[in-house]
Amino acid sequence: MTSPLALLLYERLLPGSALGNKLRDLGYRILHVTDLSSIVATAEKEKPLVAFVDLEWRNTDACAAIQSLRAAGSTTHIPVLAFSSARHEKLQEAALAAGAAVIASDESMLAQLPEMLDRAMLVE
Repeated sequence: MTSPLALLLYERLLPGSALGNKLRDLGYRILHVTDLSSIVATAEKEKPLVAFVDLEWRNTDACAAIQSLRAAGSTTHIPVLAFSSARHEKLQEAALAAGAAVIASDESMLAQLPEMLDRAMLVE
């Protein structure tokens, strides 16, 4: 049986690569996505179990990407876990409004990843 796939959308190297390593340790395959505009097409093609979205992008609206993923009929079931540095509370609120199942700081996401995954799966 193939291990579950997680889409990992990040621009910031440290939290993104650390999260990818933790997910691999938990048995997930990782697909690093750098083009948020193609997130729905990528999810439709690859059929991930979950998507992780870094909210801090320089020139891209991560919340719009979350909203498009949640709005598309073929991808609405995919739980989205969003993360950012703790100082970006307004960005985290916007991600929740866009449809993210779980919002956390970088540190919390890394420290409590198994619990965050369980929580996201229950919400959906």
